[in-house]
Amino acid sequence: ALGFALTLGLGAVLALAFSFAPRQALFFGLLLAPTSIGISAQTLMELKMLRSRVGVSLLGAAVVDDSLAVLGVSMFLALLGSGSMDGLARGITVLLRMILFLVVAIALGIWLIPRLSRFAERLPVSQGPFAFAFITLLLYAWAAEALGGMAAIIGAFMAGLFLARSPLKKRIETEFVPLVYGIFVPIFFINVGLSADLRLLAAGGLGLLAVMCLVVILSKLLGAGLAGRFGGLKSSEALQLGVGMLPRGEVTLIVATVGITENLIGVEVFSVAVGIVIVTVLLTPLLLRRTFARAAAPNLSMREPS
Repeated sequence: ALGFALTLGLGAVLALAFSFAPRQALFFGLLLAPTSIGISAQTLMELKMLRSRVGVSLLGAAVVDDSLAVLGVSMFLALLGSGSMDGLARGITVLLRMILFLVVAIALGIWLIPRLSRFAERLPVSQGPFAFAFITLLLYAWAAEALGGMAAIIGAFMAGLFLARSPLKKRIETEFVPLVYGIFVPIFFINVGLSADLRLLAAGGLGLLAVMCLVVILSKLLGAGLAGRFGGLKSSEALQLGVGMLPRGEVTLIVATVGITENLIGVEVFSVAVGIVIVTVLLTPLLLRRTFARAAAPNLSMREPS
C-alpha cells in the first residue's frame, strides 16, 4: 500500500509539472501504480526463492497493489461522472454502492461458488466446470459495472479469486489456459499495440518516458522497500522486495486502455505507458538477480575458510 500510494502521488505531481490537467495527472498516477507480478515471480522461481520471505511478501503485496489500482480506477471513473452540484452526495452514493456490491459478491463467492462448482461437475453436460467458470466470470464482470459502479475487471478478478477456492481449481485452470493464451491474451496485446504510436515518443515523449520510469523505480524501491523494512525484513530483503515490485504489465495496460477509451489520456500518454511496461519488464529480472547474488555473496565468503 505504501509503494502504491507513493507511486501514485509522485506520478500525479510530476504529471502536473508536465502541464497535465489535475484529473489527468491523478489518472496518470493510477496508471503507474499497479505491479505486474508475473516477471518477478518467474525470476524468483528460477532462483528457487519464490517460497522465501521475500517471495511470499512479494506475491501478497502485488495482489494488494493490483486490487488497489482496480478499485482506484473504478472509484475515479464513478466519481468522474458525478455532477458538480451534488458531487459529494453522488460520490458517497457511489462508494456505498461499491461497498454493498463487494459485501454481497464476497459472501456469494465464499459460500455459493464452491458449492455450485461441485454441482456443475455432476451435471451430465460437456465441459460443465469450464462453462460454469466462464459464466461466473461474465456475471461478476457485468455485476461489478452495472450494479457496483466499478470497472468490469474487478468483477472478473473477484470471480477468479473465488473460483480458486473451488475443489475444481486445477481442472478449471487447465481448461482455461488454451482459450486464454491462445485467443484472448493475443487479442488484448494486439489491441494495445495498435493503440500505441511509438513515433510520438521520438517526437517528444522520450523525456516524459524517462522521468516516469525514474519515478516508478524510485517510488517502488522507497515505498515497498521501506514498508518491508518496517515489516521485519532485513535491509537486503527489503531491497529485493522493492526491486520485485518494479515491473509494470497487464494491469497498467488495462488501466491505460480504460483511460484512452474514456478520453482521460491521449495516444502519447498511452505510448509512454507501453514504454514503461517494456523498460521495467526488461530491467527487473536483471536487478532482481543482482540483488539476490549480492545477498548470497557474504554467506559464500563466510563458508570458504571452513
